[in-house]
Amino acid sequence: MKTLHLSVFLFISFFSIMTAQANVKPFLFVGEKIKAGTKKSVLLPVVSGQDSTVIPITVFHGSKKGPVLGITAGVHGLEYAPIMAAQALPKHLDPTQMSGTVLLVHLANVPAFLQRSLMVNPVDGKNLNRVFPGKSDGTLTEKIAFVISTEVIARCDNFIDVHAGDANNDLRPYAGYYNYFDMPEVSEKARQMAVSLGFDFIVQFGNEKSLTEESIYCSREATKRNIPAVDIECGRMGIVEEKSVLQIQQALLSLMRHLQILEGEPASVRNPVMIAKRTSVSSKYEGFFYSDLTSGDYVKKDMKLGYITDLFGNHLADVICPTDGVILYKTFNPPIKQGDGLFNIGHTN
Repeated sequence: MKTLHLSVFLFISFFSIMTAQANVKPFLFVGEKIKAGTKKSVLLPVVSGQDSTVIPITVFHGSKKGPVLGITAGVHGLEYAPIMAAQALPKHLDPTQMSGTVLLVHLANVPAFLQRSLMVNPVDGKNLNRVFPGKSDGTLTEKIAFVISTEVIARCDNFIDVHAGDANNDLRPYAGYYNYFDMPEVSEKARQMAVSLGFDFIVQFGNEKSLTEESIYCSREATKRNIPAVDIECGRMGIVEEKSVLQIQQALLSLMRHLQILEGEPASVRNPVMIAKRTSVSSKYEGFFYSDLTSGDYVKKDMKLGYITDLFGNHLADVICPTDGVILYKTFNPPIKQGDGLFNIGHTN
């Protein structure tokens, strides 16, 4: 009798899954029809004049209806923690158990990744996270931004862009979201998404009446399209640390639970620190930069943060803190040019 009951249960479960999948239309992505409960990986070609590259994207189309979430990693090719987290994420996603669709951009900037290029695409020397929404007839970097904007971001109900500290950058992990006063619904949805990521620090970008300028940044392109968008900053110094990779991975899965793409409860952090304003400290000189401070350190206005010497080691200037706050990220190695950023400080008052 128990065997019969089990057989009936399995049959009903299978029938229910097949019925649910039949009610979900295929997801059309760059000409590919992806059936409910399946996934598809594509190499999306990007061509600009004589230059070309690809964007590796996996589409996970759930067996049940739900929102479309876009994820980008590797906008900067030396930010390895997000890239490695994106490589591992598919192991945790089963489309037959998902509600909705996930568009995972494994690596947005393949040329920068393969050439180990700091911040910019070596093909045209442009920073991908400074050219959104891109141009259909632009250089290769501008064309990558255009393709991501039109083929990925425009298809989404929610969006997240994942970054880390680059090869010259010591960074404290945090989540971020855009807050514009004339977009209260989108801003609030983004805030809730940011909280669901499970970080104890959350940075508010914007905090202005409205977004009137070009999007420039990947996640702000989503915001400009009235799509709730968040950022992750996790990882440091352009290195792969298991702790950071796992933290990003768990944050993305938690976000999917918040959006009810996956079953279960999202992460919960009681009273995360909200950073509404940041101040950058830049170098006025070229030479060597020295500082014993690290990301996450709390600092006070007028305290000495470090100093700069010329190419002979002669002292040029002390670096003085402009505000009370916490160091979100800083340059940690010696080479420095005039205008280079030294510190980014989140205000704590």
